[in-house]
Amino acid sequence: MARSLVDLLTTHASNHPERTAYRHLVTGDCDGETQELTYGRLATRSRAIAAHLQERGLAGSRAMLLYPPGLEFICAYLGCLSAGVVAVPGVPAQGRSQNHRALTRMKRLVADADAKVILGGRDVIAALDGMAAHLPELDGIARLTTEDIPDDAAAAWREPDLTADSVAFLQYTSGSTSAPRGVVVTHGNLLDNERVITERMGHTPEAIEAHDHEMFVSWLPVYHDMGLIGPVLNTVYLGTTATLFSPLHFLQQPARWLTAVSRYRPHTSGAPNFGYELCLKHVGPELLDGLDLSSWKVAFNGAEPVRPATLRRFADTFGPAGFRREALYPCYGLAEATLMVTGGTVDTPPTLLAAADGAPNAGEADAAAVGCGRPGPGVTVAIVDPERQEELPEGGTGEIWVGGASVAKGYWRNALATRETFRAGLQGHEGRFLRTGDLGFLRDGELFVTGRLKDLIVIDGRNHYPQDLELTAELSHPALRPGCTAAFSVDTAAEGEQPVLVAEIAPDDAGESEKITDLIRSGVGEAHGLSLRDVVLVQPGTIPKTSSGKIQRRATLTAYLDGTLSVVTAPAVG
Repeated sequence: MARSLVDLLTTHASNHPERTAYRHLVTGDCDGETQELTYGRLATRSRAIAAHLQERGLAGSRAMLLYPPGLEFICAYLGCLSAGVVAVPGVPAQGRSQNHRALTRMKRLVADADAKVILGGRDVIAALDGMAAHLPELDGIARLTTEDIPDDAAAAWREPDLTADSVAFLQYTSGSTSAPRGVVVTHGNLLDNERVITERMGHTPEAIEAHDHEMFVSWLPVYHDMGLIGPVLNTVYLGTTATLFSPLHFLQQPARWLTAVSRYRPHTSGAPNFGYELCLKHVGPELLDGLDLSSWKVAFNGAEPVRPATLRRFADTFGPAGFRREALYPCYGLAEATLMVTGGTVDTPPTLLAAADGAPNAGEADAAAVGCGRPGPGVTVAIVDPERQEELPEGGTGEIWVGGASVAKGYWRNALATRETFRAGLQGHEGRFLRTGDLGFLRDGELFVTGRLKDLIVIDGRNHYPQDLELTAELSHPALRPGCTAAFSVDTAAEGEQPVLVAEIAPDDAGESEKITDLIRSGVGEAHGLSLRDVVLVQPGTIPKTSSGKIQRRATLTAYLDGTLSVVTAPAVG
């Protein structure tokens, strides 16, 4: 029985060394440059990096991984696991505007993780070497370009003594409501969650054979849990093939995602809701004739609220290209549970609940909630009153608590936060529970996620979920882009909590700012019975987001109160 992904990689490299594990579309295009990595080559490169780390006496220490999109990150990550080194995926800088933010985050993560070495691509390491004199945080921290480690170093590799409780890596949360924390994921957590993903997404031997081992296409960032635990690590868990390309190349041309799915015909591919929206916004009808999406069995949608309208429009738009409504696959997970908690049933359309009576399979127009599927085998989901910490009956909305072997060990060097989040007890259940901070309810065993506990807007005793206000605002005018709006409340001395909405618009639409503001106010007033205290229109790309694209409402609130939002001003008249 495998003790770790290292064991599974050894098995795959022995049984089918020439099978492609990963291919990387260097330009994002199927007809552009492509790099491939077989299982035999992956094992060699991982062991070479591992041996190099072992010889430096780094087993048990932390290694920061800073790589541009590509295959070298995977070799380094598996190299760390193969050396008994704790991997710490970091966010590389991509473009000048992100350099400062990425550098600030990197320094914070290096310090918090107490990293002893930074592994990276040539450009990243060269840049850090050039800045070393101005970065005292790097004093005493080795920097290694893993491409320069020769293959023959693999001969010195020693198999590490790994157990289920050995720490595999630190997954730093993206911090949508708080400062990032390092989630301690063990080898046992990893294997259990890969088992859950495999079962929930129908990655059976028969499905693998039917797809000729082509199981994933992904543009998701590999330094984030959704892109790493799913497409990258489930691939090596199963011994199958994944096609990867850069998130930036997807954002530049969303059609590349669908083209890659059509070309490589994977079983599974997915994104947060905004990815599907981008396809709908930017993919023209001329592409449909050249697409064949009929092999796409699991189109997973998670990491942010799943919009019923998005599901309907995507299925309707791409149905002529062979996309099946049954492939739509809302799911729920979080880094603290390694990744996956619940997922849909393969070949079954999503469950939509109507607002009025909770009737299943509502139409898109009156749907209030989208089902995110059922817990994986061995995963327990309970809905709990967050104040009394008592389990609620089915249908009651409360905090989502999760139990099972996929739940991570805790937060790195943060005993208080670990105790508060990972050590909750619940009467009638064995073991400890993870408090997710997310709100939801269960119906017929299926989970429906309704919002964040700490993001709730309470006005006059009524609860409002910020994503509902954001969606209403985004539908009020075409200048407002999906996933680029933040709603929150401010505490005023005279009137108590009052709602505020911040939305990004393009500079070209600044001339209509007054009209857009009025439409947002009227839309929110009609749909939610709320009078917005303030509507602020800001420059594109300036609302704070996490590394996975989630709106950081608290950070936006702070910028609003500090007066540091990048406000769009209407052009002068005359």
